[in-house]
Amino acid sequence: MIRARALSHSYDKGATLVLDDVSVELTRGCVTGLIGPNGAGKSTLLSAMARLLVPDSGQVLLDDLDVLKAPAKEVAKRLAVLRQDARVTARLTVVDLVRFGRFPYSKGRLTDRDHEVVQECLDQVGMDGFRDRHLDELSGGQRQRAFVAMVLAQETEFVLLDEPLNNLDMEHAAATMRLLRRAADELGRTVIVVLHDVNVAAAACDVVVGMRDGRVVAHGSAREVVSSEGLREVYGLDIPVHEIDGSPVALHWAMGARRPEPAVPVN
Repeated sequence: MIRARALSHSYDKGATLVLDDVSVELTRGCVTGLIGPNGAGKSTLLSAMARLLVPDSGQVLLDDLDVLKAPAKEVAKRLAVLRQDARVTARLTVVDLVRFGRFPYSKGRLTDRDHEVVQECLDQVGMDGFRDRHLDELSGGQRQRAFVAMVLAQETEFVLLDEPLNNLDMEHAAATMRLLRRAADELGRTVIVVLHDVNVAAAACDVVVGMRDGRVVAHGSAREVVSSEGLREVYGLDIPVHEIDGSPVALHWAMGARRPEPAVPVN
């Protein structure tokens, strides 16, 4: 389980809280989606959980491991993260990038097992045919799949991904979410993923956490949060939600998605 306790953080010396006393527990073995409008604090919360930033106050626990205080190599064996702006400056091939995922174990001296894992991950994301291609020769979607393979190659209990569907077309976005579902269902991984598409969250996630203005305002099953009531809390909009093939679908692009009328005072 990942537990955030009373996390607060600002980027301007406290003038604006990006995380405002956030406490949340994320269940082991599930795919959890973080949703919310731009600036809600989703990526900052994920970064704090992954120790990519040190929050102004609060604590993050992986079971009983204090993420902010534990040795980096110990955290790296239990938690893998894909940042929204993932990039490398060196001119690497795809297979070299994925091999970096094995560094917490191999320290650069790959064993037969390390090579097996690398190959499995390349196959899983459909990138084996590009294994010797340099990253700067790939499309944005292909690069994103290569980074997902690197994260999976780390073989950690916890996998955190910040908008991994960026630059992916529908086919590869669906394939990536199927891969993350398989990581949870078959491999027992705990997956936390920041998503902008609430319908992807509804279809692929067990649990959805909705954030707004630096706070958690909704937390429950996908059906509970991706509902007219839940989305009103998260986005402040009246969004029609219908059920299609057993999954809630939010028609947020429809003209019916509007801000609620302010209450008229009664004299």
